[in-house]
Amino acid sequence: MQLEIYTIGGAKSGKTVMVDDAIFAIEPHEHSMWLAIKATLANRRAGTRSTKGRSEVAGSTRKLYRQKGTGRARQGDIKSPLHPGGGTLFGPKPHKYSLGLPKKVKQLARKSALSQKLKDGAFIVVEDFMFDEIKTQRMAGILAAFGLHEKNSLFLTAGHNENLYKSGRNISNLLVMQASKASMYEIWRNRAILVQKSALAEIEQTFKSGSKDVEVSHISIGA
Repeated sequence: MQLEIYTIGGAKSGKTVMVDDAIFAIEPHEHSMWLAIKATLANRRAGTRSTKGRSEVAGSTRKLYRQKGTGRARQGDIKSPLHPGGGTLFGPKPHKYSLGLPKKVKQLARKSALSQKLKDGAFIVVEDFMFDEIKTQRMAGILAAFGLHEKNSLFLTAGHNENLYKSGRNISNLLVMQASKASMYEIWRNRAILVQKSALAEIEQTFKSGSKDVEVSHISIGA
């Protein structure tokens, strides 16, 4: 597949770049994307909620009154969940919410997110450029040139560029990050993706490095 390359002024440069159809032109697999989103959000949960049970709250362990002969219901100590200030019954305790996904499902979800953005016309390739200094106004001008100044956008760079990163970090609706570190969730949640031409090869390399397994374009996962 060939993609048009744009200048930072928003105009077509007249140049194109070839990308891998197995990554950017597959049929989006919605269930794998849902699993990846679910896992990402679950892994962000702290899991630190905690309440005190009857054995943890302060109070006497003395039985309130004798078992029989009072005409009242049987009672234990004052720390019972039935009393104000008593322990919480079946309250939350700290635990992990983390979820794992098979590598092939993660990669399929990421490919699906990239392909979906291309399908929706929300994936824009721009020419390689650098900033000599940190300039938020200049970065905002690039977004405005593509009509993205009011949309949540993701800008992917080839490698980490400090000036580009710091120029975009004060723009509330823009996230600047290295292409190889962009997760499926970040690609999915942003309305549009701006990517430098040289970052495309970096994206493709993330699907090839570190594994000799054959990638698949579709996985059937439940109904």
